[in-house]
Amino acid sequence: MFSRFRTEIKVRPDDIDMNNHVHFSKYMDYVLAARYDQMVNNYKMSMKEFIDIGYNWFVSESNVKYLRQLNLEDTAVVETGLTGYSGAQCTVTFQIYRKSNMKLAAEGSFVYTMVSIKTGRPVAIPEEIIEKYSV
Repeated sequence: MFSRFRTEIKVRPDDIDMNNHVHFSKYMDYVLAARYDQMVNNYKMSMKEFIDIGYNWFVSESNVKYLRQLNLEDTAVVETGLTGYSGAQCTVTFQIYRKSNMKLAAEGSFVYTMVSIKTGRPVAIPEEIIEKYSV
């Protein structure tokens, strides 16, 4: 029902922790960066457009399973896809691969909640947005 998309992200020196590999928190940053990129390039609705029509997304739940480390000069391939929605929430699953061998480094999911910027409260995802994400 929903497509999956890939975004490449180059590991930067400031992503590296004292154990000489990518810090665990950066994996979540990679997924968020990939989603922003995919909003523009694949769903054709940028975050700015959401804000302009009075909505925003918040991560209300996250789950990450770390399988392999990423290192300096690696390129991460972040694959994400919407797996479902209900009311104000949608679930996005992800896999992060090391590009050089396409071995899985991490996988997990995020639950995003749509909120009204005006009220700060959750709102049901409008049908026109569901259509944008049903590619």
